Amino acid sequence: MRPTQPRLHIGNYEGALRNWVDLQNKGFEMFCMVADWHALTTMFEETDQIGQNSIGVAKDFIAAGIDPDKSAIFVQSHVKEHAELHLLFSMVTPLGWLERTPTYKEKRDAMGGAEREPYGLLGYPVLQTSDILLYRPYGVPVGRDQAPHLEIGNDIGQRFNRLYGQDIFPTYKYLIPEDETRAKLPGLDMRKMSKSYDNCIYLADTADETAKKIKSAYTTPSKIKKDDPGIPESCAVCQYLKVYSPNWQTQWEEDRQGLRGCMMNKTECTEAINEYFRPMRELRASLDDNDVREILRQGAEKASAVASQTMIEVRKAMGLLA
Repeated sequence: MRPTQPRLHIGNYEGALRNWVDLQNKGFEMFCMVADWHALTTMFEETDQIGQNSIGVAKDFIAAGIDPDKSAIFVQSHVKEHAELHLLFSMVTPLGWLERTPTYKEKRDAMGGAEREPYGLLGYPVLQTSDILLYRPYGVPVGRDQAPHLEIGNDIGQRFNRLYGQDIFPTYKYLIPEDETRAKLPGLDMRKMSKSYDNCIYLADTADETAKKIKSAYTTPSKIKKDDPGIPESCAVCQYLKVYSPNWQTQWEEDRQGLRGCMMNKTECTEAINEYFRPMRELRASLDDNDVREILRQGAEKASAVASQTMIEVRKAMGLLA
């Protein structure tokens, strides 16, 4: 995850982190990276917060259940092999592949013109491929809608294998969570949950901050009085109830029939979210910055041990002088 902010929101948790924790607990060896170099593609003029943001994102990883004793938690720039493999892949990746990447087109348009567009934005998929293939993984945890953005990684890996006659990089799988409804958790205004929209509930929010946000959350516009029928499918509060309340089916049906008002939904939603995230928030608050730095250092050592072995084989395949 890119450290473009010091805290992750519950959309990040449901869309990715929860799946990471599930895979870790199923016995997969996980490499969980804070992608600080990737943050530079859009933050190259405001880099002063990236370091502290990286610590904050790592805290959220740990609070959510990523165990440093089981999984490597590290910062991208602390494992220099990412940069070396990126350079070598950039020598063999056709330019047309990069220009057709959906994420490149989206970010380029968001930046408002080619004059401000850095090379790193175009090369983003090559660096992302390096991040993945350095560890020659079985799979990558990703939502179904994000899988097409990673297809170029398998293409680059297989092109490298063909060019140099070595099966160094396997074709990785997309490890898509079984319950994808959680991965599409909306923001407080029913748009995509995003810091830029200011519609997020953060993992690190206090109980009072969560309550204040949910009070202002989007509900069914046509539900003016308590006994007006609601449409839970288009209500942000009801979407959160579906994920965090064990009684959501009853709550949805009562809302649909006009048997409960929006304030009751918001009160019960606040209670459900605060109770669910309470252990994570307590753990996060207990984490010291220096302890997290040490966890990141140890994670980088674990990652480097694997990445350096991959690079030995890559250099040999390319005929580079050892």
